[in-house]
Amino acid sequence: MFQVIALAHLAATLFMVGVIWFVQVVHYPLMAGQTPEYAREHQRRTGWVLGPVMLVELGTAVALAGIAPTWASVGGLVLLVAVWASTWGVQVPCHRKLLNKPDPTALHRLVATNWVRTALWTTRGGLAVVLIL
Repeated sequence: MFQVIALAHLAATLFMVGVIWFVQVVHYPLMAGQTPEYAREHQRRTGWVLGPVMLVELGTAVALAGIAPTWASVGGLVLLVAVWASTWGVQVPCHRKLLNKPDPTALHRLVATNWVRTALWTTRGGLAVVLIL
């Protein structure tokens, strides 16, 4: 059972690592000057694509830390909590500001602070690989 959960965790985490790097390097920088309609549609579509994967990642991280509480599983869960805290505490408020009007300050903050999530998810990807090995 551990291997199935660990493989699901690895898949979800590595998917999110790829997404966060794409978002950080390509998507967010290109959002300058986008309309509130674009921002709304971005949030709606992103939620449908990433929400389920993030929930699988969270569920498997909790399960792995419970089944096999190693430095990699517990550390990975701690990093994931930090990702979620950054997402809801910093990036989501920036996205909400972009729903009203183009806001260069909010967009700059979004791009700058998203490096935290990029680093956290990249580190999590390494830990997820360690769990499999």
